[in-house]
Order: sequence, then C-alpha cells, then structure tokens
Amino acid sequence: MSMRLSRSIVGEAEAEAVRRVIVEDGYLGMGHETCLFEQELAAYLGVAPGQVVTTNTGTAALTLAVDAIAPRDAARKPQILVPSLTFVASFQAIVAAGCEPVACDVLAGTGTIDLGDAARRITPDTLAIMPVHYASNPWHLDEVHAFAREHGLRVIEDAAHAFGCLHHGRKIGSFGDVVCFSFDGIKNITSGEGGCAVFFNATEAGYAADARLLSVEGDTRSRFAGTRTWDPDVKRIGWRFHMSNIMAAIGRVQLSRLDGEFIPARRALGDIYRRRLAGLEGLRLLQTDPQDFVVPHIVCVRVLDGRKDELKAALTAAGIPVGVHYKPNHLLSLFRPAPGSLPLPVTEQVNEMILSLPMFPELTETELNYVIEKIQRFFS
Repeated sequence: MSMRLSRSIVGEAEAEAVRRVIVEDGYLGMGHETCLFEQELAAYLGVAPGQVVTTNTGTAALTLAVDAIAPRDAARKPQILVPSLTFVASFQAIVAAGCEPVACDVLAGTGTIDLGDAARRITPDTLAIMPVHYASNPWHLDEVHAFAREHGLRVIEDAAHAFGCLHHGRKIGSFGDVVCFSFDGIKNITSGEGGCAVFFNATEAGYAADARLLSVEGDTRSRFAGTRTWDPDVKRIGWRFHMSNIMAAIGRVQLSRLDGEFIPARRALGDIYRRRLAGLEGLRLLQTDPQDFVVPHIVCVRVLDGRKDELKAALTAAGIPVGVHYKPNHLLSLFRPAPGSLPLPVTEQVNEMILSLPMFPELTETELNYVIEKIQRFFS
C-alpha cells in the first residue's frame, strides 16, 4: 500500500483556471484575478475586501502583519509572545519584520499557547501575542484576546491551519486584530503556494498592501485596475510578497470547493480517527472545544509511556507515513534561548510524544481503516 501523509487536492477545474489566465488574460502577475480572489475571500469571511491582503506564502502574510503593527521608532526590538511548538515560519516572520520572538510554553492537552506561562514572559518591550491555531484548533481564542486587552498587547493569529474553522460560531478571520492564513499546497485550501492577512485596522491594511509590492505606494490599486504606478513614492521597507494571477486562479477554484467538498471530507476523517482512537490505552488525542468547528488540517496524537519512536517505526514499517508537527523552535540553533531563560518543560514533553497521522480529503476508507487498525494492534 502506497500512502501519503498529506497531498494537494487539485484537478481539472484548477487546471482550467490556470489555462484561462495564461491564454485569455495573458497577464500572469498580480492583477484582476488576484483582486477577485481577495473579494471572494472577504465575502467568505464576512469582512470588507480592503481588509484582505493576499500574499505569495503564509510566512509572507505573518511578516507583513508583524511589520504593519510594529513601531518604526522603537529604541529596542519589540517582543512578540509565540508558542515554541509551531512551524519555524512563525519565528522567522517575527525576526524578518524586525521584532524578537519570545518562546512560550504550551498546554499539554492542546499544543496551544499557555497564557499563564506567557504572562510570566511579558516585559516592557512586549508588543503582541501570536497564538497559533495548532492542528486547526482555535483553543480559548476569546481568552487570548482578553489576555491581550489586559496587558495592552496586539494579537496576530497564526491561523495557517485554520481556514474554514469557527470559534463559538464565528469564522476564524471574521473577527480579531490581525489574522493570517496559509494557502500552501496541503492546507485546507491551496493556491499552489500563498496566503493572506486579514486586518481590522484600515491603516495597517494599507501598509501591508503596499509592503507586499516593495512599499510602492498605491501599486495594489494600479495593478488591480490593470495599470502600473509609474511615478511612485516609497517611504517604508517592503518585499516582493504579492500573489500572482495564476495562484489566485487556483485559490478561487479551491475556495469554491471548500464548504461542499473539503470541509465535509476533512471533518468526517477527523471524526473517524477520534471515534476509533479515543480511549485507546497509551494514546491521547488533542483536546478541542466542543463549541468550536474544527476543520482538521493535520491529525496529531500524543503517544504515552515513551513509545513514540516505537510506534513511528511500526507504522513506517507498515507503509504508513507519519510526521512530527513540529520540532519546537527553542530547540533550533537560531532560536535557542539565552542562558537563564525560563524553561519550556511542557513543550519539550509534548515534543517527545507528538505524531501526525495521514490526513487529506482523498484519503480512502481502506487507507484510513488500515492506519487505525495498525495503531489499535500496536497498543493491544
């Protein structure tokens, strides 16, 4: 049996959309198709089109978000609280935008940021908190915002896993401060690569819209109108982070498939995993809030009693791919904390237990049963 851990779900409709841009439009860079995608994303989330800034990666969206809120005249680097258990993109984006990531511990049951631990790491330089919706889980998001208000912090949500999810009846990205999504090839929707940031401050949205095009002022409006800005001004550092028409064309098709196809499939697979693995001695599923609507991008389990490597080897030998999401950032050479920093014991404990199982909408019933039966047999 040949199985994948995850894969892109694209087909003839996406291919036709790309063909249309190449053959009929003829302009492959950022233009009308990107404009339409931003409008459709905004309609899906229930926000104004000007709040959505598409990018060429989710990392770029995070970078633009941090850059947009960061003060330009700070005497010291602003600090951002972020869980260590996240993809390195979260940390890289913070550094790229001129800020300092402060690694925080996580809750063992969810893998999401521990606000009690985060509070102990606040300093006069703390600017924001970056909750990561790990495994698509917007755990206690209202509490995160209350924490931020209490401490005078901004909130940048790393919602790379969470497009299509709801927190207490509200779509992630329909409320908040700044919310960033990834449209990477294996995310809940894809534009090949890509992402977007959703801003709830018009000035910051404008900064980001310009910054993705090297901060050429007004160039987004010009490109969306089918022209270019030939007498521009540039007042801020910017990047080449914009989304092309080709990427947007793929994303538009994917968005149209989300509610009717991708969400039901992912939730059905997640429900089967949860139902058949729950209560298994030696294994724990991540906790979610029953009031949240979770669309699983990945399925993570905690393997107890030090048997993670043993289970990983058994599944690999059976032809079942597994992953580890993620090696904590404070264990990476670039982001090792300074001597004397507060420890992150729960993150390191979770790192010794966490495994990711196959998850994508076209995972077959036969494949899913095979994975579950091998896990059940391992613990029997």
